[in-house]
Amino acid sequence: MILKELRTSFKIALSGLYPSEEIQSFFNILSEKYLNLSRIEIALNPERVISEEVSEKYQKALLRLKNYEPVQYIIGETEFYGLPFKVNKHTLIPRPETEELVEWIIDTSEFRIQDFGLLDIGTGSGCIAISLAKNLPDSKISALDISDGALKIARKNAEMNKVEVDFFQTDILNTKTLPKKYDVIVSNPPYVRELEKKQMRQNVLNYEPDSALYVKNDDPLLFYRVISQLAKKHLQPNGKLFFEINEYLADELTELLKSEDFKNIEVKKDIFGKNRMIKCNLNEPA
Repeated sequence: MILKELRTSFKIALSGLYPSEEIQSFFNILSEKYLNLSRIEIALNPERVISEEVSEKYQKALLRLKNYEPVQYIIGETEFYGLPFKVNKHTLIPRPETEELVEWIIDTSEFRIQDFGLLDIGTGSGCIAISLAKNLPDSKISALDISDGALKIARKNAEMNKVEVDFFQTDILNTKTLPKKYDVIVSNPPYVRELEKKQMRQNVLNYEPDSALYVKNDDPLLFYRVISQLAKKHLQPNGKLFFEINEYLADELTELLKSEDFKNIEVKKDIFGKNRMIKCNLNEPA
């Protein structure tokens, strides 16, 4: 089989299950992984002969894609903020809007200080903590997660990206204290209400870890409340708290943070115009 025939059969196999642009994206991602070919090289080498061994890899990937498994889990990796990350069933697949949260923190100039300390709560694959460690080299980054499986992947990602992050395992909902005080605490906690599940695609519903995504309808700000209360005790004077947020709950979260005595509360929209992140300062003690 040659490459253009493989591409045609691949598109036919997934036709009706995904939009054509997404099918092409899947093919490009798999071709980069299995053939080490870029999107341009795919177009320039339509007559390239595909070995039976490689063809079998595509067929196995097709079966998994037909079951709506994310292509990132199939190849075991993704890219975030220009860096490579391993992912698996224990970790969420990093989203572009989370890159915007990282960018917001990096662009906050006062963080470029020696021994600046940051804690990432619910780190998953480690994408936030590792990207910050890479771009704020004088910082001291820590990260926690409840999942041992996620932390194993996060540690591999830190090693792969040649950064130092202090990872530790904690159930944040049952934590009364943190190891030290930090200049910044950041979190992308579970914030999708169960009532919003009907809006989620099958690849998310069936494969990504529920514990990292969903909260009860009757207490959707659970993680924000717990983390903000911990942050009051464990942020440096005038320290900052950053969250990724549910676009529908920005007003409720703003009121929660006010009630916890945070100030300078700023909601920021993502590139799609959705309320997606929030920043606030810790009030200095009287």
